[in-house]
Amino acid sequence: MQTMLKQRAPSAAGKQAPAALPRVAPKVGRARVVAQAAPATAKVAAPAISRDLVDKCINAIRFLAIDAVNKSKSGHPGMPMGCAPMGYLLWNEVMKYNPKNPDWFNRDRFVLSAGHGSMFQYSMMHLTGYDAVPLEQVKSFRQWGSLTPGHPENFVTPGVEVTTGPLGQGICNAVGLAVAEAHLAARFNKPDVKPIVDHYTYCILGDGCMMEGISNEASSLAGHWGLGKLIALYDDNKISIDGHTDISFTEDVAKRYEALGWHVIHVINGNTDVDGLRSAIAQAKAVKDKPTLIKVSTLIGYGSPNKADTHDVHGAPLGADETAATRKNLGWEYPEFEVPADVYDVFRQAISRGASDEANWHAACAEYKAKYPKEWAEFQALTNCKLPEGWEKALPVYKPEDKQMATRQYSQIMLNALAPVLPGLIGGSADLAPSNLTLMKISGDFQKGHYAERNIRFGVREHAMGAICNGIALHRSGLIPYCATFYIFTDYMRNAMRMSALSEAGVIYVMTHDSIGLGEDGPTHQPIEHLASFRAMPNMLMMRPAGGNETAGAYKVAVSNRKRPTTIALSRQNMPNLPNTSIEGVAKGAYTIHDTEAGAKPDVILMGTGSELELAHAAAVALEKEGKKVRVVSFPCWELFEEQSAEYKESVLPSSVTARVSVEAATSFGWAKYIGLKGKHIGIDDFGASAPANILYEKFGITTAKVIEAAKAVMA
Repeated sequence: MQTMLKQRAPSAAGKQAPAALPRVAPKVGRARVVAQAAPATAKVAAPAISRDLVDKCINAIRFLAIDAVNKSKSGHPGMPMGCAPMGYLLWNEVMKYNPKNPDWFNRDRFVLSAGHGSMFQYSMMHLTGYDAVPLEQVKSFRQWGSLTPGHPENFVTPGVEVTTGPLGQGICNAVGLAVAEAHLAARFNKPDVKPIVDHYTYCILGDGCMMEGISNEASSLAGHWGLGKLIALYDDNKISIDGHTDISFTEDVAKRYEALGWHVIHVINGNTDVDGLRSAIAQAKAVKDKPTLIKVSTLIGYGSPNKADTHDVHGAPLGADETAATRKNLGWEYPEFEVPADVYDVFRQAISRGASDEANWHAACAEYKAKYPKEWAEFQALTNCKLPEGWEKALPVYKPEDKQMATRQYSQIMLNALAPVLPGLIGGSADLAPSNLTLMKISGDFQKGHYAERNIRFGVREHAMGAICNGIALHRSGLIPYCATFYIFTDYMRNAMRMSALSEAGVIYVMTHDSIGLGEDGPTHQPIEHLASFRAMPNMLMMRPAGGNETAGAYKVAVSNRKRPTTIALSRQNMPNLPNTSIEGVAKGAYTIHDTEAGAKPDVILMGTGSELELAHAAAVALEKEGKKVRVVSFPCWELFEEQSAEYKESVLPSSVTARVSVEAATSFGWAKYIGLKGKHIGIDDFGASAPANILYEKFGITTAKVIEAAKAVMA
């Protein structure tokens, strides 16, 4: 039975009455093991440093956060104040990292899933000597152009592993990072030499992350996979923006994580029990076959006499008066932003310690290389994050006479053509592999005890699937993650996909059943507005290929783009390999596949994507029999077309030709940019229906005849 620390007593009004805090609160207890006793070897001795200096270091973390939030007049000081003891232990005693080389491969990874408390991470990075976070950057917290934005951003601040902020995303990224470590360790480590892949993933998450369903999805997978090098510290402060969490969140999180297959520990007093925290982390590292959740009961805003343990300290500055009271309460005699020299002396040992750890790793690599030169070459080829030379030659090319297939079938061919030449390709489906056609035939399933395999079974967990793939991509070790589901279910993982685009994580999203063409499953499964919505998302490449060559082209683009994600919308129904469709054309976003005689101005331009490109082509052939000059443009990726030169865009869509028709089994929204005010779109601006695909296309007017009719209207 778990013993809870009673930190508060409700007042008659339902609010919690804060109490003044002593400078150093009494130690309430050591870490309490909830699920599994740790072996005796888990015990660790505290370093030879006085408790007064330890407290001084911890308070330095708190006051850097307090002062930075006050200066910016914006931010979240409460979480850093409560979590400061965790920060002290992780950065000073536990984690393996090199502040002067944040990208060192074998570093431990840290994820602040409670990303609103970003000053916690910036405080730690500053104190330990990361070049990206000098004191000037701490003082520039949340300001234009600073390296200390309001939430941690991996593409802004060197040393930040992943971008967090939307609650729950970070713990899922941490699962992805742990997957990457487990996979690479299983592939490359050898029993008779020191491991070359050997690092932990640490994550701090809060009540908000625990409430979001995505965290449960990913944690369920982590427990199933037995990711023993994933250690999550749950900042159990029982405060959210609305107030105390007992108004909406009263479940036993520890028991839930036990049920998910995690090793669970409870540190009852996370405010001052440094020994208990130290013991808990040691116990967590001693358990190799399960991820560990360390529930750390803390007081949000610890040290603040009037705001601790209230939502007032969650997302607003303390202010001058309360900051002064907190300084007095914690005995912090230093002015704003001043860090005592002896505190720097403690934390900056991370620089020499990190250099030594990295040097030891390089020595292990030299030993490994001497004994296993072939495997070392493979490891280097993968982890240098450069694509193998000539990999794209594995992509097949199709002729018009080749057998018609659905683009989801062509996608399956592409994945299996690329798997042997791209050793970093790894991924899977959200319980839809037989429909998405995403299994790599050369590999088995990534499972506990079989981490070297490359097919990942995500189960029905779309949101976590996307976020886990972000973590795999942001491990930056040459792995190329892909994930798949029906296109409609991007609604369930849209935020993870947006985070891919924001974080510059080159995940490949393989989305099948892309239109009303899926047929009888009906409007619940038929995406209508999704192409438009992803075309609106910055840094997302939205592909809708037509036929085999364009599917190959979509994969070539997706694999090549390691800093932006790609969504590939694929059909259920068959389509032909139209003449002049090409891999090269896809790279330009839009290109001409059918045209009038050389040099002649077209009377009308017909544009299409995916399965509807066939309708545009058929309409052009019919119109030409009536003497019209017709150009057909395939438009697989708007984003790539916009990146072409003005001259190229004019050559494809000459401004002098205003008679234009687009055809796509989706909303007309956005097409006005290319068809102009006089153009027409053949598509669907309502939800679909349940019927065979051919009936749906006829009933909704997405036919060759309708394209011809629209073309004649715009030419008139």
